[in-house]
Formats: sequence, C-alpha cells, structure tokens
Amino acid sequence: MNPPTTMPAVAYRTSLPIEDPASLADLELPVPAPGPHDLLIRVEAVAVNPVDYKVRQNADPGGEPRVLGWDAAGTVVAVGEQVRLFAVGDQVYYAGALDRPGTNSRFQAVDERLVGPKPAGLSWAGAAALPLTSLTAWEGLFERLGLRPDAPDQHGTLLVTAAAGGVGAITVQLARALTGLTVIGTASRPETAEFARRMGAHHVIDHRRPLVPQLAELAPEGVDHVFSTTGTDRNLAAYAEVLKPFGRIVAIDDFDSLPLGLLKPKSISFHWEFMFTRSMFRTPDQAEQHRILSEVARLVEAGRITSTATRDLGPVDAANLRAAHRLLESGRAIGKTTLTGFREGTGA
Repeated sequence: MNPPTTMPAVAYRTSLPIEDPASLADLELPVPAPGPHDLLIRVEAVAVNPVDYKVRQNADPGGEPRVLGWDAAGTVVAVGEQVRLFAVGDQVYYAGALDRPGTNSRFQAVDERLVGPKPAGLSWAGAAALPLTSLTAWEGLFERLGLRPDAPDQHGTLLVTAAAGGVGAITVQLARALTGLTVIGTASRPETAEFARRMGAHHVIDHRRPLVPQLAELAPEGVDHVFSTTGTDRNLAAYAEVLKPFGRIVAIDDFDSLPLGLLKPKSISFHWEFMFTRSMFRTPDQAEQHRILSEVARLVEAGRITSTATRDLGPVDAANLRAAHRLLESGRAIGKTTLTGFREGTGA
C-alpha cells in the first residue's frame, strides 16, 4: 500500500519557552520522498532527548516549520533506488541526522546507513528509546576512550556522570556487558541512584557533593576513564585530580570554555563525542552507525542489555511533546521518555 501524500507532524516555527502553547504545534505536512540511500519509515514511536529542546531554544527557523526528534522505531514502507540493507516491511530503529527533518512525524526519510534492525522482543517505545544514546555511548566508549568491546579482560575504573540519564544509563550497561571495568556512576537522588545501580553501576556517588573524596574511597589508585555527560566545566578540576596519568575523558555536554591546561601534567587526553558528526559531514564511514545499532540489537536480544525507556506519554502530538520537553528541561528525567503512535485517523 502506498503511503498517503500528507501526514501529521509536530513542529516549531520560532523559539519560544515550552510553557507557550505555540512552542510546538500540530501540523499536516507533505510525506517526504525517499532519496537514493533513504528508507521511508512509518514512525510508530519516538523518544525525546536534550538535543530536542536545545535545538528548539537556540535554532529559530524564522517562521518555517521545523520538525524535531532524533529517536524513533518504525516500519519501512518504501526504499530509495540504491538501498541495499533493508526492504519494505522491515522493522527498524534509528536516530537519524540533525540537519534533516526529525522523527516527530508519521513518516520520515532516513539514510539507511544510519538505521539498524529493531531489536526483536522490544516494544516500539522500548526500541525508540535506544538509538541516539546507544550510538553516543558506543562511540564514546569504544572510539573516543579507546576501549575494546567484548573484552572482559579489560580492567580499570570508569566514571560515568549522571548515570541515570539517557546516555549515562546505556553507557553503564555497555561498559558492564562488554568490558571488565569497574563502573562508578554519579546520581543526586535516591531514585536516580537506584536506577543507576539497576543499569549495572558497581558504585554510585553523589554528584552534588565533592567528587574527589568520594572517588578516593572507591578508587584510591585513581580513575582510568571519565565519560562526562554533564557538568564537564564544573568538574574538570576534579577529573584532573582523580584520573591516573595518561587517563582519558570523553564529554558530550555544552559549555563556553574549559581550562584544558589542568590536564597537561598527567598527559590526560580530552575527547568530544557527538553522534551526529558522521551524518552531518557525510563521512565515508556513515554505515558504522548501522553496524553499531545492529550490534546493540543483538545485545538486547541476547539479554545482555535492556531498554532504558521509563515513561511513555501517549501519542505523538504537540501537547504530549511539550510535556516531554518540560520534563527534560527540568533535569529530573530518569532514563528515556517516549511517545507511541499518532491519534487515530491521522496519517494512517
């Protein structure tokens, strides 16, 4: 069956506070045509990430509708002429590209090289919660920090900040499943500390308190690796103190400046992780994200990791997405927040 010509979508036209009802709006938009390497996907569920509200707040589209969203699961309904990895009817999950329309629409065109097979046994929402954070965590651990996947003989200590957040939770799981590292997570509330332990953290410390004395008790010889998901500028001096010589830091958050000179005495290396780099710059190895998502799906199916979805807010519409943005902006979300399906009678 051919897809319809128009579809329900949620977009923003100008940067507004999330309390403003016009900050996100329900629209009817044309269904995109897939390019040569594209899959046209019928979106069944989406997840929300901090990048959604950061783009909404900081990239004003000047009155034109911009569709946000960079996590989804759905079914392939059409393919471009050069597609080789998938076929119509395949169930998939993906994060997509930052410089193309996002997942908050019933249909989306996505380069097949950025897409993985949906993990069997997961709900649509459970699958939609994984792509962006799994890619971030995998690239951060195994490309930026230089760890080896599936190496239980690989020892040392890894610090993961905000270990109950979307990226932190899957980073903890991947590190536990694929390395022999001791994983120390940070959290600030009893419920987030408990979630971080459920994800597999060996130890959880309070990031509202000074990190150095807490880490000195757990890792008196020092920390080997830091996966910094938040507060990198605030915590850099602590990282420099607790890391061993030649240690490594990978960071994913945003800040204006960083005193990297603190890292020189120990020859500590600092690395950025931005999972949109491959798609944004059309690197020759874009298909590496297909491979990573395929491997993550296998790990889920083998029971070695699990989805981090914790809350589903209902169908994809402007009101529910405003609630999701509001929750993430509060800084109190645990795991991943999802939305499933569209209103009956829209964009079938």
